[in-house]
Amino acid sequence: MDALFDRGWAKFPVDATLEPWLDAACRAAMERVNDPDERQAWLQCEGTWFVGVDTLPSDPEGAVNGAGPLVGEAYQHAKKIYGTLPLHPGQVSVMYPGYPKPRETETEAAYRYRMNRDAAHVDGLLGVGQPKRRMLKERHAYILGLPLTDCDENASPLVVWEGSHKRMRAAFQDALGHLDEADWENVDLTAIYQATRQEVFENCPRVKVTAKPGEAYLVHRLALHGVAPWEDGAEAPDEGRMIAYFRPELSSGNRDWLDLP
Repeated sequence: MDALFDRGWAKFPVDATLEPWLDAACRAAMERVNDPDERQAWLQCEGTWFVGVDTLPSDPEGAVNGAGPLVGEAYQHAKKIYGTLPLHPGQVSVMYPGYPKPRETETEAAYRYRMNRDAAHVDGLLGVGQPKRRMLKERHAYILGLPLTDCDENASPLVVWEGSHKRMRAAFQDALGHLDEADWENVDLTAIYQATRQEVFENCPRVKVTAKPGEAYLVHRLALHGVAPWEDGAEAPDEGRMIAYFRPELSSGNRDWLDLP
C-alpha cells in the first residue's frame, strides 16, 4: 500500500476471485446502460459519457446479480485500512469515442477545463449555490475502480496527479483543521481548492491509470483525478470503456476525512 500513500493511487494485478463478480456486474451494468430511463438520466456530453452514478444494482456488501459479496485484493486492502464500510450502489462510468463533448448547461470555460485539464477534481467537494462554491459535502474513504471492459490507454482512461493528495491534505488542513468537524461542510473551499489545483498542475506528474478486467485500482480520496479525452485510434469494444466505481463514505462525527492515511 506504499503506492497509495506515496503516489495517491495503487494498481492490483489480475485476481481470479473477482471473475464471478465481474461477470455478474458486467451483465447488470449493460442492462442499465441500455435502459432508456437510465440513458435519459445519465448519458451526457452529447452521448460520449454515461455517468451512471449509483446505477449498478449492488447491495451494501457489493453483491450484484446473484454474485457477491464483493471480493478481491484491492477491496480487502481498502478494508484493512479504512474498515468495512457499507457500499453504495456502484457507479457505472462508460466513456465512448469522441469524449469529451460539451455537457448540457456546461459553460465554455468548464468545457475547456474538461478538455484541457481532464475535468480534474477531488471527490466530495460539491458545487453549491450560484455562482457555485466548492464545499465538502461527501466524505469518501477511497475510490475503488473495477474495469468491466478491456481497453487500451487511449480510450479515455482515469488520470491521477501523483502526490496531489499530499498537497490537498495540507491545504484542507489549513482551511478546516482548526474548526469543529461538524462545521466543515459549511466552509467555502473554492479559493484554496483552485489555488492548490494550480499548484498540483505545475508540480505533480499526470499519469494515466489503465487496467483490464480482473485488475483493480485504489485512488486516495484526496487525490486530484479526472478522465482523459478519447484519442483517435483508441482500442475498445463497442461497449466503450466501462468501469465500476465504489466510493464508500466515512462514518460521521469524526475527523477521519483529514486524519486517516
